[in-house]
Order: sequence, then structure tokens, then C-alpha cells
Amino acid sequence: MLKIGLVQQSAWDLPIDSMPLAAGYLKALLDADADLSPEVDVRIHNLRGGSSVTDMARSIFEDDVPDVLAFSVLGWNYRNFAHLAELHKQLKPDGHTVFGGNHVSHQAKKVFRECPTVDIIVNGEGELTFRDLITALLKDRKEPDLTRTPGLSFRTPDGEFTTTEDRARIDDLDVLPSPFLTGAIPLLDHNGHFPYEFALLETNRGCPYKCSFCYWGGATGQRVRSFSRERLAAELDLFGFHKVPTVFLCDANFGMLEADEEFTEDLLRVNEKYGFPAALEANWAKNKSQRFHRIVRTLRDRGFKSSFTLALQTLSDEALTDMKRRNMKLNQWEELADWLADEGMESFVELIWGAPGETTESFFEGYDKLAEKVPRIAVYPLLLLPNTAYSEQRELHGFVTLRGQSDDFEYVLANRSSTFAENLSMQRFMYLARILGENQFFKRLWHPARLLGGMTQTQVIKSLMRWIDDSSHPSVAAFRASFPVLAESPAVANGHRMLYGDPALEAEIARWWAEEIVPRFPAEWAEYGAHLYTFEHWSRPVYQPPGSELPAGWRVEGEEYVSDPVAFPFHAAEALGRIAAGDTVPPDPEEVVYEFRGLRGFYQHLDNHETGAHYFASAKQLEATGQLGTTA
Repeated sequence: MLKIGLVQQSAWDLPIDSMPLAAGYLKALLDADADLSPEVDVRIHNLRGGSSVTDMARSIFEDDVPDVLAFSVLGWNYRNFAHLAELHKQLKPDGHTVFGGNHVSHQAKKVFRECPTVDIIVNGEGELTFRDLITALLKDRKEPDLTRTPGLSFRTPDGEFTTTEDRARIDDLDVLPSPFLTGAIPLLDHNGHFPYEFALLETNRGCPYKCSFCYWGGATGQRVRSFSRERLAAELDLFGFHKVPTVFLCDANFGMLEADEEFTEDLLRVNEKYGFPAALEANWAKNKSQRFHRIVRTLRDRGFKSSFTLALQTLSDEALTDMKRRNMKLNQWEELADWLADEGMESFVELIWGAPGETTESFFEGYDKLAEKVPRIAVYPLLLLPNTAYSEQRELHGFVTLRGQSDDFEYVLANRSSTFAENLSMQRFMYLARILGENQFFKRLWHPARLLGGMTQTQVIKSLMRWIDDSSHPSVAAFRASFPVLAESPAVANGHRMLYGDPALEAEIARWWAEEIVPRFPAEWAEYGAHLYTFEHWSRPVYQPPGSELPAGWRVEGEEYVSDPVAFPFHAAEALGRIAAGDTVPPDPEEVVYEFRGLRGFYQHLDNHETGAHYFASAKQLEATGQLGTTA
């Protein structure tokens, strides 16, 4: 019996597990093979991000030591997995340690130099290659013949390594057994609950584009191959039966294919049958066709929660040219943003800072132009990923990079169009912009600041940054100390939790709004300015760590948090909607009472801005009673 351990680790330190999809494919394939399954014992070790290497070692090796330990490697876990590979070799000297995944694929020279106890690397699409590797190991564990297995790099007896020919990509994806239908990935925990952040699902593989910064599973510039409709429909039905709340599609361009409309039909049919899934998140098609429009409208009409991405990355023509995105129809974004707004659909923009050809001036100009239409903007620092055009042309673009202290990503800190000092300053901006904009700690305040206060979105963020830098308040000082050198997602999540978890810190942010932004408003808006922030406060998701008391003014009703009645001296919700539409006429004074309702569970999803967006509270106007629980 060959004991196989499959190790996968999520990117961030979440309070909830991520679904181990990659490991699930491997286990499902081995378990379903009539020749292999009697000879192997396959176990998935699904580790949370942020786990220490010692905790991971205990989880993997406490009960038994696998004969084969295979890691799904990405930049965030490369170094820790190298340590675990070393430990595995000490515990099992005749065992085999395997690395696979985007970060190590076709990187044998680097990996074998830096990780002396890694024996084998899987290059490219890994499932069939891993199956053939296990077949070879079962034939001869000590000296397996791997030369005939395409898609591998492995050490040779002379201390060097060799790489076999590339394996052709899988044409018929249905040859891969479903990790859900086979039970390789369980959908319920011991309490009968769905245990993951969301269900990860592929409907296809491949991407027709060749963006310079991207290595989408090694399938960039490739024909798109799809799983069958019948298989996907069966998986969706299983998700619905087990009350999976959200499906996150791993496809590169959902909404591009005719099959995507069929998938949407099946998703809605399952929702009608079970009431689940109720939300769909996806990497949407770069070029938005009429098919995309039909899918969006259909989801909207059926009440599905979803965030629609405008993955622009930059508005700089020079940067777009180097990215190989200059001629994408995606760049005609304004009409699409207007259409999404008219349809009442949540959308957000993705930008990358650090692309060659982009300057701080062009970035801020593009950011503010976008913010007038779509204030929710996610800004990510550029990473040089293995096997990408940027990585292969680093001298041409003048990249200056630094690898992370605990990860193996290459962070761009300068290039031919931006200096080291500019990059460090931009990291501070990105940190605050990601919390306020991407994660929507400010969701409704951007339009009032722009239309009433005459401030661009970057000016608002920079105003708050100056306030934070100048403050002596202990909570603000602690928040200031959280600003990282690099605006990495774990640091952003930490700062976001500080804002939700420290009422004194949030009170200082409210004071900044009242003292720095509201005085810029026209005189007729002065009385109402601070109340706009109060409405924002009550509209945010309710943050309740396990075992803690509810924030003041909230109670629990079933699966919802419900506020005490909150009174405003005007129609606050209506006023905010009018401002967003460009109407700056002040409202008439009139006491209006609202009740706010939001879903429970935000604590577990705060780190993901897409699923976290599902937990914002909505305001329902009540009849004034004269006996109010809370007054704004």
C-alpha cells in the first residue's frame, strides 16, 4: 500500500477553510482508477493560511508519514513547503517529495537548487501526470523509471536533473472524476455544515489572452476546454442539496462561451429547487459581449448576489501596450460601467500598480476617472510571476524586485517609469485604498465627498492618511503602525479587522469626516453632512468575533442581524441615492426612522472583498413612533 499525502494551503489566515480543489482532483483521479485505488491510500491535508510550519508538520506527520508527499505550490507557501519537504525526507528517507503548481511549473533549475529535498516537479496540468507518476512508483519505489512520463522534472543519480517532454493538455476534461461527486472533497463537516469559504468550481480551462503579468495555470493563449454540461449540472445539484451559499468559478473568462449561459440556466434551476446556491462570484470575461449582458441581467432578475469585475489593470496607454492588452474591448469601460449601474448591479474595478509605462501621475488620474463611475476599486501591487512575459523581460522594463520575507513572490519596487521612493509611497496609498475602496469600508461616502466636497477619491484617501499620520490617539497610532511596507492582502485584512474591531478607531474616522470633509460641503448641506457617515456606519456588515458580544444597537433574528430603530433628521437613504445620481439639492428636514438588516457570518468572510460584500446591511424605513432605540 502506497501512502500518499496531498498538501494544500490557502493564501490567507482566514477563520474558515478554503476548499482544496487541486488536491481534490488528484485524490478523485487516483481513487477512481481501478488499477491504482487498491494499491494507494490517499489523504488530503488542507491547511489554513497563516499556519506555522510546526503546526503544519504536526497536521501532516502526527498520525503517519506518507510514502509520497505532494504539495500544491504557490508563492505564499513555497518556502514553508520546502521546510516540510526537508522534514519529510528525514522522517522517510526513501520517500518521494513532489512539487506541483504554477509557482514551480517549468522552474526546475531554481526549485532543485533552493529545495534540495524535493525529488520531483510536475510541470503544467498535473492530474494525468501525477497519476502516471504514482503508477511508476508502484512498479519500483526505489528507482522508478520516470523518463517515459511526460510533464516531469526529476533528480538524476549524478546529482543533476532532467525534464521530460511537455504533456499535451487534457482535451476531454470529463476524464477527470469530479472531486465532489466522488466524495474526494467532503461538502459537510462533522456538524453537517458546509465548512468552506465558498465552493470552488471550474467549468472550463484555458484563456485566449496573453497578458504580460499573468500565467493562468499555464493555459494563457490557449484554446478553452470545457467540462460537460451534464457533469456541471450534477455538481451544482449536489451543492444545492448541501446548502452551499456561494459558488466561486475558477474560469478565466466566465461569460465568454455559450456554455456559460447554459451553466447559468442550470445554476438558477438548482437555486429554484433548493434555495441554494444564492451567490455566484467569477472572473468575468475580459471583453463583455451580449452574452455577458444577458447573464448579468438574468442573475439580477433572480436576486443572485454577485460582483461584476472590470479587470482593467490600468488606463495608461503605454502600460496597456506592454501588458499586451492595448486592443482589448475591455478598455471601452465607461459604457459598461453605466450599463451595470443602470441595471442596479454591484461592480468593481481591478487595477495593478507597478506596471512599466505607468507613472504615479497617470495612475492617480486613471484611478479618479474610474472612481467617478465605479468607486469600488481594487488595487494590487505588481508581482513578477514565473513564466510570464514580464518575468522574462525584466531587464527591458528595468524591474527592481524584492522577494517576500515569508513568501516567494517577487514584489516590484521600481521599473523604468517609477522609482523606488515612489513605489514605497504608493504602497501606503494602496493599503488604505484597498481597505476603504476595495473592501468598501467606505461604500456610500465617495459620491458625497466628490459632488458636495469637490474631492476626488484619491484626495479623500490622502486626506485620511494625513489625519492618521498626525493623530496622537492610541487607537489611530496602532492603526498607523499596521501600515505595511508592501500592501499585501494579509496586511490589508488585518487593518480592515482593526477598523471593525475597535470602536474608538472608527469614532476617530467619523471625527475626521466631520472635521475635514463636511466643512467642504455647501452651507445647506452642513447640518446633514455628519449624518451621512452615520448612515454608512449602520449600513456596514456586523462584525462579531466568535464568543464576543454583539455591537451595541444590534440583535439577532434567525440568520440576520437587526438594528434598533435609528432616526435621522432627513431621508438619508434617499439623499445618498440622489447624490450618487448627481443630484445635490439638499433634502427637506423630516425625521425618518430606519431599521438595518444584514446577514450573519461577516466575521468569516471579511478577508475576501467579493464574498464580504454579501453582508452589507440594508435600510428599511419605519414609521416614526416617538420611542426610538437609537438616534443618529
